Amino acid sequence: MTNNRELVVLDTDNITRIDKFLAEKMPEFSRSEIQKFTVTRHDGSVPKMSEKIRIGDRFIVVIPHKETNIATDNISSDFDLDILFEDDDIIVVNKPRGVVMYPSAGNKTGTLVQNILSHTHLSVLGGQTRPGVVHRLDKDTSGVMVFAKSDAAFRGLVQMFSAHDLTRKYIAFVWGVPNWEEAEITGNIARSSRNRQKMSLVKTGGKPSHTDVAVINAWPREKISQMRCTLFTGRTHQIRLHLSAHGFPVLCDPLYGRGSARLGSVHNEELLDFLRSHDGQMLHAQVLEFKHPTTGEQLRFKSRMPDDMQQLKEILENA
Repeated sequence: MTNNRELVVLDTDNITRIDKFLAEKMPEFSRSEIQKFTVTRHDGSVPKMSEKIRIGDRFIVVIPHKETNIATDNISSDFDLDILFEDDDIIVVNKPRGVVMYPSAGNKTGTLVQNILSHTHLSVLGGQTRPGVVHRLDKDTSGVMVFAKSDAAFRGLVQMFSAHDLTRKYIAFVWGVPNWEEAEITGNIARSSRNRQKMSLVKTGGKPSHTDVAVINAWPREKISQMRCTLFTGRTHQIRLHLSAHGFPVLCDPLYGRGSARLGSVHNEELLDFLRSHDGQMLHAQVLEFKHPTTGEQLRFKSRMPDDMQQLKEILENA
């Protein structure tokens, strides 16, 4: 059983390659999934994915039917879920630090998706290993996340995240104290050519990104600030990269933090012990606000900072 879609290139669409055009029009699918679809022009010819689109082009996309049952070995309950909201369509949880989103080559068990599946079902539209997943947090970033339980909710949430039609606010503890209270950080983000685990800001190519940053606390003697970051796009490592590139890397960030070069300036022994003993970045997704994908109700969720970030703040306030 298959699902066919007809897509037409309009004058408002970006003139780009076919694979990029399809990815923009079908954000619920990954690039690798789209490469496996059968794509033909309206006249029956089969284009190459690297071909450029033209205004008026019509494409027929044949999408293979997804498996409808999730493998039972994807289900486990390694930790208690912190459920903030749940109904028939969505489930909102507070993700712990140190937990991987879904199974992968290096993480077969103990993931967030597996634990949610031990509690309830998730939409199969995300795929076998990523059911219900419409956005992601890094392993060592904690905070509010929404997952789709119904297919209708999955489609609605994917469209919402693709259009950035929601509010996402994060709390970060960073190195440095800026001479400003608020800043707007923009720029295109792409995979780093030097280190494939990292992202970088680029002058050409990549995807546009936008983060608004506000300083909410500062400890000049320790040269540390607490910032609130509002996402207007959702690129990989966006906040970590934006803050680091502008001279305020997130504390304990192993990729972008450059913490070892700054530890020598820390004279408070309790703070120094904390920073040396933590590997995960001090970043927390605090607020998620959006319209319910099926009812249209406005929802807002706010989660408390994890214990280690609370501990860090107490150390700074008592230094």
